[in-house]
Amino acid sequence: MAALQIYVTFPGTAREALTFYSEIFGGNLDLDTYADFGRTDGPSDAIAHGTLDGPVPLAGSDAATGEPSVRIEGLRLSLLGSAEPAILHGWFDRLAVGGRVVDPLGPKPWGASDGQVIDQYGLHWLLGYEPQAE
Repeated sequence: MAALQIYVTFPGTAREALTFYSEIFGGNLDLDTYADFGRTDGPSDAIAHGTLDGPVPLAGSDAATGEPSVRIEGLRLSLLGSAEPAILHGWFDRLAVGGRVVDPLGPKPWGASDGQVIDQYGLHWLLGYEPQAE
């Protein structure tokens, strides 16, 4: 069964951003440059295609000359219930470095714990989990 794949067009920061995400989430990072693909519509060392395979799969590239890059409004990348609470807290804290915490990750009135952060590359994340059964 096919799953949704998040693919982000970065403004020349794809290598840095995808490396950042691989350091947070783990997994295998594969980067191909414009030169690798024979592209001439941007710098030869720009990322033409990058993939992060692992617990949080992501893909992306650098915007070609004249192509718009990511701008997100009204969209959150949800990691609700995707890992154990301690792991989610670690991811949240690392995503917040250089970014902005919108809502701290913690218990909410409805019983779950969640929080939101916009990372330094402009991606808006929603992380959370249900209370642990005792």
